[in-house]
Amino acid sequence: MDDEDTQAPRAQAGLVVVANRLPVSLERDAAGRPHWRHSPGGLVNALEPFLRGRRGVWVGWPGTTAHDLPALPDDGLRLHPVRLSADDVRGFYEGFSNGTLWPLYHDVIVPPEYHRGWWDAYVRVNRTFAEAASRASGPGATVWVQDYQLQLVPAMLRELRPDVRIGFFLHIPFPPVELFMQLPWRTEIVRGLLGADLIGFHRPGGARNFRWLAHRLTGLPTAPHPASGSGQEMVRLGDRDVRIGAFPISIDAAELDRLARRPDVQRRARQIREELGDPEKIILGVDRLDYTKGIDVRLRAVHEMLSEGRIRPDRVAFVQIAIPSRERVEHYVRLREDIERAVGRVNGEFSRVGRPVVHYLHTSVSREELAAFYSAADVMLVTPLRDGMNLVCKEYVACRYREDGALVLSEFAGAAAELTGAFLVNPHHLDDVENSLAEALAQSPHQARLRMGGLRRQVLTHDVEFWARSFLAALSDGRPGVPGSPVADGSAPLASDTEWALT
Repeated sequence: MDDEDTQAPRAQAGLVVVANRLPVSLERDAAGRPHWRHSPGGLVNALEPFLRGRRGVWVGWPGTTAHDLPALPDDGLRLHPVRLSADDVRGFYEGFSNGTLWPLYHDVIVPPEYHRGWWDAYVRVNRTFAEAASRASGPGATVWVQDYQLQLVPAMLRELRPDVRIGFFLHIPFPPVELFMQLPWRTEIVRGLLGADLIGFHRPGGARNFRWLAHRLTGLPTAPHPASGSGQEMVRLGDRDVRIGAFPISIDAAELDRLARRPDVQRRARQIREELGDPEKIILGVDRLDYTKGIDVRLRAVHEMLSEGRIRPDRVAFVQIAIPSRERVEHYVRLREDIERAVGRVNGEFSRVGRPVVHYLHTSVSREELAAFYSAADVMLVTPLRDGMNLVCKEYVACRYREDGALVLSEFAGAAAELTGAFLVNPHHLDDVENSLAEALAQSPHQARLRMGGLRRQVLTHDVEFWARSFLAALSDGRPGVPGSPVADGSAPLASDTEWALT
């Protein structure tokens, strides 16, 4: 990858996704040779299948500041890399994005930090992304900007390319008004987002909060959209309308369902049970290692239930897969140490030789391996303290084609509004988590079928294709020729079926 690749894309596209990261990451083999690997993560898994089928362009950072890199793969998805320096990464990504915005938007579980230098880096890098998106976009293109790292890009891109249609989607929760108002650069963020034609959130509450802030911080009027009868609203910005709505994201459910049915995946699931000592019940947690995910909550719950004899260490195994994340950020370094101490405490008190109670894996796993773990687990334990959606719970449901298993799910995950057949818990109430986990472990096969059958109908029908088409249909407003619009794709409109925000 040379400077020409970075600065002058060879082909422009009609559909462009702009995200902080490309859907690949750089690894090295045993001989030290670099190569690209598909990256894990909800955003990649949600968007890549949709974009690949349309020969779209993905603009993003390749995840390294190195210059001597192998050629990027081209397998139906064109990748346009954005170069960042080590200073950019420290200020923009580790600093403002994950030291300021992430904790602020997740209910201040840890205190956000406000530094002018971080903000300056955020502005500079957002402009770099806007310029790269401008170069990658063909005349009249649809540009879909993703997530909290790039909230200034819509307004910057509009200055550069007034001809393009711009959508923005926030993949994490949008905070309550009183928390967002702490941000010194609150007006700049709101004005940056208002550069989009459509701003999407997971839940109506986030959209309501943004609508109020747009009026409060800019003085712009808000009103119901005259063409929408479904609760969508708009902000009037000169001669342009900015529309606001809620679009719950999902997964490629059919692909995961097919993957889980594969004989090799089922063999691996049986092997996992054998490797765990063939326990009566397997409890599974799968998360990025992040303080918002409530991994400590489930470890405390398991510890107390073992102490009280509500679960027996010779009958139950708990597997926690913690995918490495932001390992240079101080909060995450401390979190990993705390989690590993908690795992050691449980195992030190309740394990016997050759049979640990908690099996802790601090590693990334392949899609096939993950599907095998989902297939092997009797109970999926998902306890975030705050989560925009949480796609792990939907992945588990998609893999349970026999309509068995149980999902214990935090009320503070966006998915809880859709997956009402789960055992919903307040992760701040340890007794609630323990009681629901005990109920999930003890449910009958008939009860499991009733609950999981309903969950699967929701996940399989409201998949990532539904989410993406709904958003792009609303963004295009039915204009012919816009990728993803009902007219361009020859499909029926989906926007009327979408849960819209701002009633």
